[in-house]
Parts: sequence; C-alpha cells; structure tokens
Amino acid sequence: MSQQEDELAGTEQPFVSHLMELRDRLIRALLAVAVAFGLLCLWPGTSGLFDLLAKPLVAHLPQGSSLIATNVLSPFLVPLKVTLLAAFLLALPVVLYQVWAFVAPGLYSHEKRLVMPLVVSSTLLFFAGVAFCYFFVFGKVFTFIQSFSPKSISATPDVEAYLGFVMNMFIAFGAAFEVPVVVVVLARMGIVTVTQLKQFRGYFIVLAFVIAAVITPPDIVSQLALAIPMCLLYEVGLWAAGAFGRYSRAPDAEEEGKGHTAN
Repeated sequence: MSQQEDELAGTEQPFVSHLMELRDRLIRALLAVAVAFGLLCLWPGTSGLFDLLAKPLVAHLPQGSSLIATNVLSPFLVPLKVTLLAAFLLALPVVLYQVWAFVAPGLYSHEKRLVMPLVVSSTLLFFAGVAFCYFFVFGKVFTFIQSFSPKSISATPDVEAYLGFVMNMFIAFGAAFEVPVVVVVLARMGIVTVTQLKQFRGYFIVLAFVIAAVITPPDIVSQLALAIPMCLLYEVGLWAAGAFGRYSRAPDAEEEGKGHTAN
C-alpha cells in the first residue's frame, strides 16, 4: 500500500502542474482574443466590421437594395458574432503559440523542427484561403448569381443567412488551402510515400472537383475557384513533403542513411 501511495504521490504533482500550465495557456489565449475583441469594438466597431464583410454583396445588389434583418436581435447579434470571429482570427497567432508552448516540451528535437513550420504555414494558408475567397471569389459569385436573377425578384438577403453563407465559404476555402499541410503530414507520418502521392495525383484532381461541387454554391465560378487552387496546392504539398522530410528527419534515420551511403 505504501509503495502504491508513493507512486501516486510521485505522479500527482506533475499531473497537477500540467493542468495548471494548461489553465494558464488557455487564460492567455482567451485574454488575447478578449483584447483583440476590445480593440475591434473601438475601431472599426462592430457595425464597421459587418459593413466591410457585407461590402462584396452590397456592391452587386440592385440600386437601392440592401440586406434586411428578419429577427429583432439580428442587427445586434450578427455584427457581434462577426467581431468575435475577427478577434479570434486576429489573436490566432497568440493562440497557436500557446498551443505550441504547451506541447513543445514533450516533442523530440526533430519533431519540433517540423511542428513549428507547420503551425506557421497552416495559419498563413488559412488566412490566404479566406482572403482569396473575400477578394476574388465573392465578387465573381455574386455577379454570376445576379446575372440570373429575374427582374421581378427584389434581392434583399437576410443578414443571418448571409453570415452563414460567408462562414461556410470562409471555412471551405480556408480548409482547402491546407492541402499542402495535409500532404506533408501524411508523408511525414509514413502513412503514404511521396511516390504514392504523386501516383494519386489524377484521383485527387477528380476528388477536388467533387469536393468543390459539394461544399460551394451550385455555380461553376465558385467550384472552379475552389478546385483549381486545391490542385495547385497539392503540387506544392508534394514538393514540401520532400523538403520537410529531409529537414525533420530523426537523428537515427539520418545516421542510418549515412551508414548506407558509406557501404
């Protein structure tokens, strides 16, 4: 019994300390989001942020048309949700750093060399996908939709429906731009080889167009705008898989490779 108590006493403190560290990391991440939320509320404000988000749609609405709110609380809640989302994106580097600082002590040195570039690249790629969707895709999609709208229909979209549409598109394009990261992780974990990924290229092109057809609106513009970048990013992932594989190779693997070369 005493030996069991000693074992428990020996493991209790590290476990509690890990929980305390996790709590501190979560608090810091939440504080970063709260600070970003407060700054965005001051400038440009919740209304200003929503107007910026709605700008691509409003620019393509008929003259005199605008978004409407069918719910009493929508004019207050929707801009608030947009501001909270923008605050999270603004504080995302801090949030990811807290995650990295928590898990880094348990990783090998060669794993650390892989994880940090993946964290940075995945963040940048997600932002790139969101920016590509906002600045390029929205304008093309709304122009395409309005070109098919009968003159007898008055276009007055609801703000909550528009927010849901924007969120789905942002998540779709942000996730689609993570293709290189997925390819690198699959190759690095040994699930598939780079050669197998190259052989899968033709199937991935078909898969990209199927995914684009499922998660985007039923128009050819948005589907091509999602599928083509996915195919291009797949090629980037193939190149990065080879580069990261050499960069993050384990020390024993490196020594083994040198031994084979010497023989």
